[in-house]
Amino acid sequence: MKSYEVNFDGLVGPTHNYGGLSYGNVASQSNSQQSSNPREAALQGLAKMKALMEMGFQQGVLAPQERPDVAALRRLGFAGSDAQVIERAAKDAMPLLVASCSASSMWVANAATVSPSADTRDGRVHFTAANLNCKYHRSIEHPTTSRVLGAMFADQKHFAHHAALPAVAQFGDEGAANHTRFCRDYGQAGVEFFVFGRSAFDTRYPAPQKYPARQTLEASQAVARLHGLSDDGVVYAQQNPSVIDQGVFHNDVIAVGNGEVLFYHEDAFLETDKMLAELQAKLGKCGGNFQSICVPRSQVTVEDAVRSYLFNSQLLSRVDGSMLLIVPEECRGNERVWQYLQSLTSSGGLIREVKVFDLKQSMQNGGGPACLRLRVALNQTELAAVNPAVIMTAPLYGTLTQWVDKHYRDRLSENDLADPQLLLECRTALDELTQILKLGAVYPFQIN
Repeated sequence: MKSYEVNFDGLVGPTHNYGGLSYGNVASQSNSQQSSNPREAALQGLAKMKALMEMGFQQGVLAPQERPDVAALRRLGFAGSDAQVIERAAKDAMPLLVASCSASSMWVANAATVSPSADTRDGRVHFTAANLNCKYHRSIEHPTTSRVLGAMFADQKHFAHHAALPAVAQFGDEGAANHTRFCRDYGQAGVEFFVFGRSAFDTRYPAPQKYPARQTLEASQAVARLHGLSDDGVVYAQQNPSVIDQGVFHNDVIAVGNGEVLFYHEDAFLETDKMLAELQAKLGKCGGNFQSICVPRSQVTVEDAVRSYLFNSQLLSRVDGSMLLIVPEECRGNERVWQYLQSLTSSGGLIREVKVFDLKQSMQNGGGPACLRLRVALNQTELAAVNPAVIMTAPLYGTLTQWVDKHYRDRLSENDLADPQLLLECRTALDELTQILKLGAVYPFQIN
C-alpha cells in the first residue's frame, strides 16, 4: 500500500504580531514591537502550501486559534464583557494582553508529536498535543490544538489522540520541533528520533546557562510510551547546551531529517558519533540505510544557521529518490550559507536542489519553513480517512486567499491589540473558516 508524508501547514492567524515573547528566539526578540502585516503573512504561507502541492507533494492546512484569548485573561482575573476584559488588560497588564493575542500557533511544528501506524503498538497514527509550557503565550494553545487535530483526524479506527503532558517544567514538551522520524518508506516501521535539551531528574546531563532548554528527556520518553513505540524504534539525543545558548531553541533550528537522511550542523548534538551509530544500527534493523550530512562549523557558523534558518528547512523526498530542500529567502541573503548550499547541490549528493521561499513575516517572528508544518505519515487508507476539506487543492487555495483578503488587516501594531474590534474580526473570520474546512465547533466562542 502506498504511503505519504503529508505536510499540514499552519495558517497564519489574523492577530499575527511581533510581540517579542519568545526568550531564547533571536529573531522574535530582535523584531519586538515592529508593526506586522497579518495579511501578507497568511498569503506567504499559503503560497508555500500551493507551491508544494503543485510540485506533487501531499499538502494540508491546519487552522489558527482564536485570539485574543479572552478566556485566558478571565482566568487571570480580568472581568466584565469581552471588550471590558481587553480594555482592562491593556490598561493594567499590556504584556498579558500581547501574550493573549499571539498568533504563534501558526508554527504547527510545535502543535504535536505524531507517530505513524507502522511504528505504534496498536497500528494507529498517534498524536500528542504539545504542552509548550516553557512560554505562557504558547502554553494556552494545546486545548484548541487538540480539538482541531481531532476534527481533522477523527476516525478512531485509524487515529489516536492524547492530551498534552502535565504542564510542569519537568515535562516540558515542544512537539515535532524536537522530533524526527527516519524510515526506508513512510509505510514501513522506522526509527523515531527524540531530541531533548535537558533532563528534569538526571543531573548527569548538562544544561544551558543562558537560555532555557524547552524539551526534557522525560517528556520525550512519556510521548514514546503513550504512542506505544518499541525501544528498538526510538533514539534519544541531547542538544548541545552551548548552541541553545546561541539561540537554537529547538532542534529544528540546527538539524532536519527525512527518510533515511539527517542534515545537521557539526555542533548540534552531544555525543554525536554515538547517536549516529545508534540511528544507523536501529534503522538498519528496519531495512533502512541511514545517511547523514554534517555541515561543518568552518563553513557555516551556528550564528549563520540561526540568522538564516538554514536547518529550519523542509527536506522532501522526490519520486526519483533525490531530495529537495525548501529554505527561506534569508539563506540566499547570507553569503556563507548560500555558498555552502550551492556547493552542496552541485556535488551530486543526496540533496540535489534548493528552492527559496519568501516567508519574511514568519521569519521576523522566529519561524521558518519547518516551523510552519506538521508532518504526518499516512498510508492510502489513513489519508482517505482524513477530513478531506483540510487537504490543499487549487480551489481551496483560491478560497483561502479570498478569505484572507476579506478578513485580515495589512498592518498591526501593539496598540491595535487593545481594539475590541480585533476580537470580533477574528471570531468572524474563524467561524467562516470552520465552515470552509468543515471542522465543526472547535473554538471557545463556538462552544461556550
